[in-house]
Amino acid sequence: MNSLRPAQAPVLLYLVTEDWYFLSHRLPMALAAQRAGYEVHVATHVGAGGDRIKALGFHLHPLAWRRGSVNPLDLIAIVREVRALYRRLSPDLAHHVALQPSVVGSLAAWGLPITQLNAFAGLGSTFTSQSLKSRIVRPVLKTLLRLILNRRRSAALVQNGDDRDAITAIGVDAARVFLIPGSGVDVDVLTPMPEPMPEPEGEVTLGYVGRLLEDKGLRTLIAAHDLLTQRGVPTRLLIAGQTDPANPASIVDAEIQSWKRKPNVTLLGHVNDVREVWAKAHIAVLPSRREGLPKSLLEAAACGRPMIASDVPGCREIARNGVNGLLVPPDDAPALAAAVEQLARDPALRRQYGAAGRHLVETEFSSALIGRKTVALYDGLLGRALAGAAY
Repeated sequence: MNSLRPAQAPVLLYLVTEDWYFLSHRLPMALAAQRAGYEVHVATHVGAGGDRIKALGFHLHPLAWRRGSVNPLDLIAIVREVRALYRRLSPDLAHHVALQPSVVGSLAAWGLPITQLNAFAGLGSTFTSQSLKSRIVRPVLKTLLRLILNRRRSAALVQNGDDRDAITAIGVDAARVFLIPGSGVDVDVLTPMPEPMPEPEGEVTLGYVGRLLEDKGLRTLIAAHDLLTQRGVPTRLLIAGQTDPANPASIVDAEIQSWKRKPNVTLLGHVNDVREVWAKAHIAVLPSRREGLPKSLLEAAACGRPMIASDVPGCREIARNGVNGLLVPPDDAPALAAAVEQLARDPALRRQYGAAGRHLVETEFSSALIGRKTVALYDGLLGRALAGAAY
């Protein structure tokens, strides 16, 4: 075992709002930590994923978390609940997953000898939205983040360089900000698939996987599909995912139902295995406004699919223009439609981009590689804490 670790197994606790998000976005690094000798705990709101978390050998701590609530009493309640858990468990390292757990976990750990890694999977709608509410909350949130991230035993983890720059720009010490690109994908499970046979007249299928949120660019995607239909470009659109009522950007059901009535648009709902989507789709699309590092594009690339995405933070980490896909401006339906038409008419370019995307995932984004980098970060943070460094 690494000499920087305590003699007994160090206790690592993941604080995350929902069990499904832990399983979807943090499982590879948790398994890597477990293999490296960490005792892994998960504190979360428990839904359908509780039994699987326990079956993997993790210690599960259910929380009465109301994600998305703006009631200050709910915030106080969850901070008190998490603080009681931290006092009882005394974790060596708390990995706070995403913005809300970073705030809650940091407040709960105030004054306790716990090393905290505050991970940001993008900076959320509060940083990207131009709504009145976001413009009011944003300066308050920046001040709070500057305070909690600059504390002793606190560090930040981001998934792309743009978010690292944004965190340091609000006054967080750059030495406290670390970059690891996402949680990776299992390249042994997600493997290259042959491109599906085009339908008659060369029709190709676009695949979108993700939550049904305005910020993901779904309205732009629907508008681009309408433009292609009007031009007579034969395309089909598969949308896999569900709404997220706790997210203010969630698209209302009435609008989603209207998409089902459009020609060649199929809503698949939640899909347990994304290979079902990429077995049918020729091209992955994600016209998002901002991401941390989109898992849906990593998975598509692992399956050998070319992609079209917005030229925004997060997306351009994996979708590289002219290498494995095409980048377009966000909220630009005509540009998105033109990019789709270009790939739809060029099967050789699709295959070239698909192979390049697979190579990127294997060399930069595999779950094994990301797991090793994450465990090395955990070891380093605990080593610095044991040495008394004020990082």
